[in-house]
Amino acid sequence: MNTTAPSSAAPDGPAVALDSVHKRYGSTQAVDGVSLTVARGEFFGLLGPNGAGKTTLVEIMEGQRQADSGTVSVLGTSPWPRNVALLPRIGVQTQASAFFVRLTAREHLQTVAALYGADREAAERALASVGLTEQGEVRVDDLSGGQRQRLAIASALVHGPELIFLDEPTAALDPQARRDLWQVLRDLKGAGRTIIYTTHHLDEAEVLCDRVAIMVSGRIAALDTPARMIAGGSPTTRLLVPAERLTLEAARAIPGVMAASLEADMVVLETLESGPVLARVDELAGLQGVQTRTASLEDVYLELTGAGAA
Repeated sequence: MNTTAPSSAAPDGPAVALDSVHKRYGSTQAVDGVSLTVARGEFFGLLGPNGAGKTTLVEIMEGQRQADSGTVSVLGTSPWPRNVALLPRIGVQTQASAFFVRLTAREHLQTVAALYGADREAAERALASVGLTEQGEVRVDDLSGGQRQRLAIASALVHGPELIFLDEPTAALDPQARRDLWQVLRDLKGAGRTIIYTTHHLDEAEVLCDRVAIMVSGRIAALDTPARMIAGGSPTTRLLVPAERLTLEAARAIPGVMAASLEADMVVLETLESGPVLARVDELAGLQGVQTRTASLEDVYLELTGAGAA
């Protein structure tokens, strides 16, 4: 029996609260006892390899799927059975967003706004929020991939939802389009929107998210701010030195070097004492072209999910 939260929850309560949520498909336990809360105004990242259960969990929050058991509360009410009253309060951008492709971007948003009963200026506000005002008269099927991604986000925003679900919003974009969309996401965060966001781009999550949860095999393996996750990870510093300037043997002989390996055209030194090791590298090879890498959210992710996880 799926238990639901009371609809009379205080308006300043969490945007999402899950308690021991389970979902099984046949012999596969897609979601295995997930408990978490997302505060109002929080930019919350949900990370994990393909098959970890992220999509199922998000669909449960959105009211598209019913949990087998557990408590599910979204904006103080239950999303299931399909809660029509909740739909205007949430916005959803999916990887395969549907568009009225023969309409212009402006007409598309006007149509979506009308479906939600939003005011006449809602489409203009949504266009401006994602930087598409100048493309308002361009037909949807003539927009670039990055512009379509912006339009998908605008479609999720046009009715002024309290909570927004963003599913891989920068997937399949070229580096410049991806960076441009980062600013859109920063602006949403700055405007105080509550956002639940899935991505495989760990650098994005590290920069944008207030907190992240890493899912592995249907469970939450870690949940914290990116900074605290990184601080709790490996303290090792990696120094990358051009291989033509330092041999593996010389690198391994440097006091404080825990390990040295060859990666492409770089000798990689691992150390807990980066200062003294850098000083010795400077003596042996100079510091031109030397790179220093400290732990990142990607390192924590790979440690939890395995280096082969995508």
